[in-house]
Amino acid sequence: MNRVGGHTLCFRVVSDNTISDTFDVLTCFLRELTTMTSFYPSDHPTDGSALIDFDEDTQIEMTSTEKTGDDLSPPQSSLNRVTKSNSRAGIGTVFIVLPAYNESLGLPSLLKKIQLTFAANQRAYRVIVVDDCSTDNTAEIASQHSFSMPLNVVQHQVNQNLPGALRSGFQEANRLASPGDVIVTMDGDDTHEPGTINRLLQMIDDGYDVVIASRFQPGSRVCGVPLLRVLMAWGARMMFKTIMPIDGVRDYTCGYRAYRASVLRHSMEYYRDEFVSEAGFSCMADVLLKMRRFGFIFGEVPMLLRYDQKQGGSKMQVGKTMWLSLKLLMKRRLGGF
Repeated sequence: MNRVGGHTLCFRVVSDNTISDTFDVLTCFLRELTTMTSFYPSDHPTDGSALIDFDEDTQIEMTSTEKTGDDLSPPQSSLNRVTKSNSRAGIGTVFIVLPAYNESLGLPSLLKKIQLTFAANQRAYRVIVVDDCSTDNTAEIASQHSFSMPLNVVQHQVNQNLPGALRSGFQEANRLASPGDVIVTMDGDDTHEPGTINRLLQMIDDGYDVVIASRFQPGSRVCGVPLLRVLMAWGARMMFKTIMPIDGVRDYTCGYRAYRASVLRHSMEYYRDEFVSEAGFSCMADVLLKMRRFGFIFGEVPMLLRYDQKQGGSKMQVGKTMWLSLKLLMKRRLGGF
């Protein structure tokens, strides 16, 4: 049971995860979503914020914000440098993959915070910025930062959207990483706080294979996200948990994750070019569903999502993303791997 703005949603599957019951759940959710979005403006609190309960012990606070609005590899000296400090025992180098399209406004702040995080934790690291044929100076900004921090730039000559950028980032990290290393993926728009990397790495140290920064763990906070996107994330969680649950996973769509380099390499070798194959933002969920078959140990940590720090508009189309997620679930549920 979940409450949104004083209204209650209740879902119940009578039999054991049959396809028929699954569609009933999805139909019910979409009908309630339509109803809620129609009354939202009048029921929304006057202070510009809303509190949504996803579980009895998990709350997500939203603060409304209104928005207006050839290869560039770094110098060889930077490519040969990891960090000045030695890597801590247990984990080797941490590779941070940042897909980026027109992120010239948010990227400098994000890179600075990553640099400060690793200066404090004394872990070896390298950032991989995948510039997806940006029309601004994202690639130039990333290249400039390679003089002050360990950073590689992978530049696309044609825009490939998130799946292509993620694929290129994984390939570059896999090329550079050793089995004891960790590969972290984050959004390049400064909405993911790098301090959470310490929690992700602690769980990798504790024995987990894949760790997700989750919006649905106790202690998580989400700031500035539009209501429709929050409802979409909640609906995606309901669908994935009902149709294809993964032990230890609540948040299937958040791209802020840490992977052991060895398990990511194993998955990429198994699926080859099909490892990141889905269109749009549903590719993040598909990566988890594909890794599910190998029996890896998944876990989550709470996160702070600062959507209020995002510069520029969102690149996600909510309706299209929900439709692609539903198609993905049906394909995977029916054995389409």
